[in-house]
Amino acid sequence: MKLAVILGAALLAVLSSNPARAEFTVCNQTLDVVNLAVGQKVDNADQTDGWWTIGANQCVNVIREELTNRYVYIYATDVFGHAILNGSTEMCIERRRFSIRGIDECWQRGHIAAGFLEVDTLEQARWTFFLTGSNP
Repeated sequence: MKLAVILGAALLAVLSSNPARAEFTVCNQTLDVVNLAVGQKVDNADQTDGWWTIGANQCVNVIREELTNRYVYIYATDVFGHAILNGSTEMCIERRRFSIRGIDECWQRGHIAAGFLEVDTLEQARWTFFLTGSNP
C-alpha cells in the first residue's frame, strides 16, 4: 500500500512539473479506422497536412503546439479513401502523406480538392474534436 502511494505521488510530481501543452486532438469514437487531414493558417498562409491514422476509440494529437487559429479544418476518410467527414471549405489533399501550402486551384496544381469541416475552437489554446458516426 505504501509503495502504491509513493509511486502515485512520484507520478503526480512528474506530471505536474511539466508545463501544460496546448494542442488539437481528434478522438475517433467510431468502430472504424479513419485517416485524417488537417488544415490551418501557418505563417499567414493556408496549409493542409495529412495523414494521421486513428484507430477505433483512439485519440491523436494532430497539432502539438499552442493553437493560434480560431478555426481548424479537418477531413476524414475510411481505409478505402471514401470521405466520412467533410464540410464546405475546399482545401487540397494528396493520396499519400502531404503538406500543401495554399488552398486555391487544387486540381491545377496537381492536388485533389476536398471539402474540409470547419471546427471553431472558440480561441482556446487546447481543443478536442470527437469524431462520431453522427458528425455532419
